[in-house]
Amino acid sequence: MKNLAKPLWESSKSIVIGFGIFLIIRIFLIQTWVITSGSMEGTLLVGDLLVLNKVAYGAPIPGTQRRLPGYTEPRRGDVVVFRAHHDTLDVIKRLVGLPGDTLQMKSGTLFINGKPQIEPYVRHLSPQGDGEHPWMQWQKDFLTSDVDQAEYRPTRDNWGPIVVPENRLFLLGDNRDESLDSRFWGFLDPARVKGKAAVVYYSYERDSMEPFSLFRGRWDRIGDRIR
Repeated sequence: MKNLAKPLWESSKSIVIGFGIFLIIRIFLIQTWVITSGSMEGTLLVGDLLVLNKVAYGAPIPGTQRRLPGYTEPRRGDVVVFRAHHDTLDVIKRLVGLPGDTLQMKSGTLFINGKPQIEPYVRHLSPQGDGEHPWMQWQKDFLTSDVDQAEYRPTRDNWGPIVVPENRLFLLGDNRDESLDSRFWGFLDPARVKGKAAVVYYSYERDSMEPFSLFRGRWDRIGDRIR
């Protein structure tokens, strides 16, 4: 029995140590993520599996409101994963507005601080349906002083100008016609950001009805950096 106990103890110890290392990596360094909706279509497809860089902005410390130090701050254009205010699930969008930015959209074109943006990653797959939405009324509290709140009628493709307040972010999906984003649910607290999307490590036709679709990889997407 003694001869058997030692190998079992060594094996158990290796498993525990390995699991501990896995948890540390997942909590503080990197995490995997799968795309399940088309809100970022064009840049990311349903069935893309991503590596999420949690070190960049500093990983959240579980059970606290604190983060570890990161090596950069969230920047305009970053694709980030976060826990949204309106949902209990994590969401992925592109960061377009930083504190102090004045944002506006005219006929689907985004303006930042008065300048139209060139966004080659944006897709307009459902151009019809640009109507008023009751969720967008929150924007009235952040309009610039030259806009009459009483006459303000924001729509999906026409809204603003609004000013991003201190310690808040504004995010949009690259598939602008089919994305539930900051236009509707408002600004995001940076503390809710979990990390920066880094690279596609696998991709497959998630919605395919064919058998074994998981193994029918979109090989040309593997290794793509997310920009």
